[in-house]
Amino acid sequence: MATPLSADRLLAALRAEGVTVVEHPGWRGHHRNRVGAWGPVNGVMIHHTVSSGTASSVALCFDGYAGLPGPLCHGVIAKDGTVHLVSDGRANHAGGGDPSVLRAVVTEAYGDRPPAPREHQGSAGAVDGNSRFYGFECVNLGNGTDPWPAAQLDAIERVSAALCRAHGWGAKSVIGHLEWSDWKSDPKGFAMPVMRDRVQKRLGAAPASRPTAPARPATPKYHPFPGTQFFRDAPSSPVITAMGRRLTAEGCARYRIGPGPRWTEADRQSYAAWQRKLGFRGADADGWPGATSWNALKVPHTP
Repeated sequence: MATPLSADRLLAALRAEGVTVVEHPGWRGHHRNRVGAWGPVNGVMIHHTVSSGTASSVALCFDGYAGLPGPLCHGVIAKDGTVHLVSDGRANHAGGGDPSVLRAVVTEAYGDRPPAPREHQGSAGAVDGNSRFYGFECVNLGNGTDPWPAAQLDAIERVSAALCRAHGWGAKSVIGHLEWSDWKSDPKGFAMPVMRDRVQKRLGAAPASRPTAPARPATPKYHPFPGTQFFRDAPSSPVITAMGRRLTAEGCARYRIGPGPRWTEADRQSYAAWQRKLGFRGADADGWPGATSWNALKVPHTP
C-alpha cells in the first residue's frame, strides 16, 4: 500500500518514463475525494473507452455522463501514445471488485493472471477499487477489431512502469478491468499477461513468472540515486561533477564557473531548476535530489 502521488509527482514520474503528457485544463484538483477515500493505492488499472476520437474521449473521461460523474480515470491514452491527464485524485473508473484480486495484487503473488474475479459493483463482497487503483482509459472501441497501435501500447507500458517505479511495485500491480470485476471485458484486443511482461522488462528485471539463471551484475550505465543525505553532507565526489554536467546539458545550470566535485549552493539551485523543468513545484522543487528526478536526469556512472 502507498500514499497516492501528488499531481506534481504524478506528472514528473510519467515524464521521467518518457511519456508524452498533455495536462487537460482543470485536471489538478479534479477528483471525487469528497465522496470516498483516495488511497492507499495498490496498483494500476487499464481500461478501454468504447469510443473513438481523442478530443471527445478526453472530454467524456473528464466530465463523465448521466449516472456516472467524472472524472472517469486519471489519464486518457490516445492512439498516438499521448497521455491526457484528467484527474489527480479519486476517479470513477474501477468500481467494485473482487477482494481476492486485491490481495493478489497487494502481494503480487500470482502466476500469469490474478484469480478470476467473482464480484462486481454492487455485489455483496465487492471492495472499492476507486480508492485503490490509478486508472487509465485507452481510446479504443473495445470490439476486438479496433487496432491498438504500437505507440499506444508503448504508452500503456510506460505509464504502468512509471507508477510501479514511483511506488516500488512490480508489474503484477498492473491489471485490466476485466481482471477486477466479473462484469467487465476491458481492455479487449491485447493480453494483460503480455503487457505485464513488457512492464516488468522495462522495470529492469525478468518477469517473476519466468525465472532466469543468476548473471554477473553489470556496471550500471547511470549512477544510482545515492540518497538525499549524500548531498546534504556536502560531499566532494565525481558524481557531483557528472550531475552538474547533465544539469548543464539540460539547460538548468546556475553556475558562475563550470560544475565541480564539491556540492555547493549553485548545485542546489541548478537541481531546483531541473525539478521545476520536470513539473515539481513548491517544497518538491527545493534543489535536494530525490529518486524520481535523479533517475530522470540519467547521470552517467562514474568509476
